Amino acid sequence: MNFTLPGSLIKEELQDEGGLLSLEKLDRASPDLWPEKIPGITDFIAMSNTPIRTPAAEWSRGLSQEDMAAITQLSSLPPTALIMEIKNIYDEAYQLGISEAKEMTRGKYLGIFNNAKKK
Repeated sequence: MNFTLPGSLIKEELQDEGGLLSLEKLDRASPDLWPEKIPGITDFIAMSNTPIRTPAAEWSRGLSQEDMAAITQLSSLPPTALIMEIKNIYDEAYQLGISEAKEMTRGKYLGIFNNAKKK
């Protein structure tokens, strides 16, 4: 009987693979070697709104990175936490409105707005 050890089989396989090695370099940029399957598809993909080339949405064009980070943070909140955040923003806006009304009244009593009209 002829027995071979697993280690010797691996060595034989490695020696056989050396004969399959090709040193030929293919120029993959050549249109003659690699023509487009559908003529003009490369130009069409460049024009279309694929995920690679999707333009920014109109609503996001004027936003800063900080604004986008805030939107991302708010979008990751669960619905109940988002409702609480909206309520907090509403309360802050209400408090700002009250503060603004107080300052406007104070400005009227001090005559700040009358002086601006006379000048």
